[in-house]
Amino acid sequence: MTRAYLGIDIGTFESKGVLVSDGGTVLASAARPHRMIVPQPGFAEHRAEEDWWGDFAAIARELVATTGIDPRAIRAVAASAIGPCMLPIDAAGRPLMNGVLYNVDSRSHREIADLAAALGEDAVVERSGNLLTAQSVGPKILWLKRSRPDVHAAADRIVTSTSYIVRKLTGRTVMDHYTAGSWGPLYDADRQAWDPEFAEGIVDVARLPELTWSAEIAGRVTAEAAAATGLAPGTPVTTGTIDAAAEALSVGVAAPGDLMLMYGSSVFVIEITAARVRDRRLFYAPWLFPGRHAAMASLATAGTITHWLRDQIGRDLDRDGAMAALAAEAAGSPPGARGLAFLPYLAGAQTPLYDPALRGGFLGLDLTHERGDLVRAVLEGIAYATRHIVDTYAEAGVPPTTLRAVGGGTRNAVWAQAVSDVTGREQLLASRTTGAAFGDAFLAALAVGDVAETDIAHWNPTAATIAPRPETTAVYERGYATFRALGARIRDLPLGPAAG
Repeated sequence: MTRAYLGIDIGTFESKGVLVSDGGTVLASAARPHRMIVPQPGFAEHRAEEDWWGDFAAIARELVATTGIDPRAIRAVAASAIGPCMLPIDAAGRPLMNGVLYNVDSRSHREIADLAAALGEDAVVERSGNLLTAQSVGPKILWLKRSRPDVHAAADRIVTSTSYIVRKLTGRTVMDHYTAGSWGPLYDADRQAWDPEFAEGIVDVARLPELTWSAEIAGRVTAEAAAATGLAPGTPVTTGTIDAAAEALSVGVAAPGDLMLMYGSSVFVIEITAARVRDRRLFYAPWLFPGRHAAMASLATAGTITHWLRDQIGRDLDRDGAMAALAAEAAGSPPGARGLAFLPYLAGAQTPLYDPALRGGFLGLDLTHERGDLVRAVLEGIAYATRHIVDTYAEAGVPPTTLRAVGGGTRNAVWAQAVSDVTGREQLLASRTTGAAFGDAFLAALAVGDVAETDIAHWNPTAATIAPRPETTAVYERGYATFRALGARIRDLPLGPAAG
């Protein structure tokens, strides 16, 4: 009987799943779209039953049916999802409201300020490892207590997206430590446990999920879940994790110094470290496995800018091929975009600047610049911001040794090459570069002891290397100096919505 592993990832707008053989071959894949609900400005939600569990169950059924596999041959199941999210559930596991999403939902801005003032910003960073931001779940639970006290009081547990799926599969309420690291100020980073002192006045920690490690078996598929998913009753289910961590796992980010650079709608970076990094410019969380840690960083807008630019200056192009056409025009512009600079802060700055009011724009524009120059300047601006992040890791005492690039943006050769040229760093591309669900399947295989972590090199080998071009060093060193200077100066200008 063929041994297989099921991995399913729940994204912001789409869920994807794969069924993978014990040699790493994808036997089948499936996807389902869903929408993000925005009931009012600053709010971003999913329907947990329909979007999270509904997608998981439908994809599992489709993969089993497509392959014709005996469900008993599926050795284990793992899920990842967008996160951290906040969902109150009752004692039967039923959602009491829509799931509140990660930092795309900013409803808790007042609670962030109140908690920082009450607990002390320095104390929060020292205890939890992170500043309180829109990514933090603690302020969102406080928002729930203030704005929906009936729901807060009725909640038996408050969970994240992956926790909800695992609960539906097994009946057990758990959360991995990596996800819990974003539940500040409720998580104690050094103790790797919930923090009842800082949680006081927000939520009783007994109402939070049990903390486990991502590759631990959380439970087994119940008869009810088996009927909904087509899986065999008793199939092991792992604790799982957030999608970005599963993506990092899928390309072999495992040892201290390994860094994942995700090219997506945003740029998200994870580096594995041997010890906790105490630098407030970086996010912190324990890694998926005991004894290792993670330092994260993010650029809020990246691929979203390229799509925005397409919609502004590429309206004459066929929409399906517009991105490729614009990339080709950018390739015709020389490194440095003929003196045109771009700041990619169209939705504020995350790490390492933490300035939500910062805005971006073109500088140095003149009448000789063409469309390709604008596109190249945007891609180089994203690359400069990426270098700022990579440099921050070095300044924090954890310089990365290996850069592994993932995400759909790696298909844009101008963007990917600009990152290597600007950072002066080689990037490794795996055979599969969009693989949170693939990482989930590998996590499932790890959980039941069928593979070792190092086996990912066979499941998903390095397919290409992007090396920096020495001939671009001088122009990009000047460009980076200009980028940093412009970023510092524009922060003093009255730009953005508040200026109006």
